Amino acid sequence: MDWKGTTMSEEVKPRREWSAGMRLLFVALIGVVLVVPLMLVYALVYDRQNQAQTAQTEINAGWGGPQVVAGPVIVVPFRTTQTQNEEVNGKTTTRVVDVEKLLYISPVSNAVGTEIVPQERSKSIYHSVLFEAKVSGKASFALPPDLTRFGVTRERLMWDRAELRMGASDARGLTAGASMSADGKPLEVQPGKGPAASGGEGFFAFLSWNGEGTITIDYAFGLRGSRSLSLVPRGGRTEWAVKSPWTSPSFGGAFLPDRREIRDGGFTASYTIDKLALGAAPVAMEDPGFPEIDDGGDGSRVSSYGSKGEAAAVAADAASAGNPAAGGAAEVVGGPARAVTVGLVEPVNLYSKVDRSVKYGFLFIGFTFLAYFLFDVVAGARVAAAEYLLTGAGLVLFFVMLLAFAEVIGFTLAYLAASAAIIGLLTAYGAAVLKSWRRAQFMGALLVGLYALLFVLLNLEAWSLLIGALLLFAALAGVMYATRQVDWGAARKHEG
Repeated sequence: MDWKGTTMSEEVKPRREWSAGMRLLFVALIGVVLVVPLMLVYALVYDRQNQAQTAQTEINAGWGGPQVVAGPVIVVPFRTTQTQNEEVNGKTTTRVVDVEKLLYISPVSNAVGTEIVPQERSKSIYHSVLFEAKVSGKASFALPPDLTRFGVTRERLMWDRAELRMGASDARGLTAGASMSADGKPLEVQPGKGPAASGGEGFFAFLSWNGEGTITIDYAFGLRGSRSLSLVPRGGRTEWAVKSPWTSPSFGGAFLPDRREIRDGGFTASYTIDKLALGAAPVAMEDPGFPEIDDGGDGSRVSSYGSKGEAAAVAADAASAGNPAAGGAAEVVGGPARAVTVGLVEPVNLYSKVDRSVKYGFLFIGFTFLAYFLFDVVAGARVAAAEYLLTGAGLVLFFVMLLAFAEVIGFTLAYLAASAAIIGLLTAYGAAVLKSWRRAQFMGALLVGLYALLFVLLNLEAWSLLIGALLLFAALAGVMYATRQVDWGAARKHEG
């Protein structure tokens, strides 16, 4: 009998362990459990992005939102007859009444020049891109010779009430004054009565014109806004030349520029849009509604009123309240207008990159667990479930640190700092788990490769699927080779 009271003849019973196949299934289950914190990180990114957008809205308050410039357009009231059916005492009677409508006359040509001067403002750790734009243009108007075919005769037009309207979707940005002239004669500018394509906001002037010949309109105004500037083309031919010192523009909307040039000192772009591309008549009794604006940055659609329908509702409410300034906008029934948009996007949208990186979290967890598993079944290192969980927690923590650092120091530096911290932590922990610094160095090299690969995938979005597919193929081939002699059904025995 030995000093513990057991006889030498007693045999120590071996403890059976799970087979390699069962251990692989167990590791996979641990990986599935880690989906929960990974999804929580994904929700955290979404929440922080919403906070950033709220902060940007507060920064933009009082300055101006995304701007939509519409016009100029001449609006002339006219009298016409309309048949109405009324039911009195159960009998339907028909009568013809005189009603007043509006005729919208689009320019024959409109040449617009715009200079956008951007500036960045901050609130705490959040930033927003604001701009001041100088807009000037020359437009010419003429009635079509076949006006009667559009359902209007000249003698019914009330030229003494003709108006020249110009629109800016967020009137808060009209702080630098505006000027308009007709054939060289200055016009007195009044607030309000913008075209429906600008949500009914803007300015107008009474116009002395009888519809004879051609009239030339010159206009200029300053405009403040944020994120994007859009122009709604209408009429015969629209030319728009825009320039800015901003080096990260985006071009969106219904038409792309004919020519654009982006340099270190800024960008220039020019558009030429013909009437046939717009699909709108030169004169109409309906004013096109608010366009859907794609700022070309993150794919989101922005507008001062949220949507064309809401803009029309605002105008209709104003008209029903007796506000003649919204008279034209209240008749929006012809659908939204088309717009071209120049967006001032941030060079790096850190939230979209963090969001994309989180989607690759399964890749990190899978490859790291796979390496641990191979050391377990091939090299004999025993890795416990808790050690898998702690390693997975470190991998998930990387994305939290990336988001937190990126909001303060930018995405690239945040990526370097967060990846260095996690690689160092998991390499040191791997030395304890795998009982070998040499094995831990292999794990560290694996993590360096994974983080480097992820950074490449984030910057080469078009090639990410191909690179990821090739990587998975190489990993599968490596696992097959390393485990080609493993008996997946045999249980490993441990003497103890």
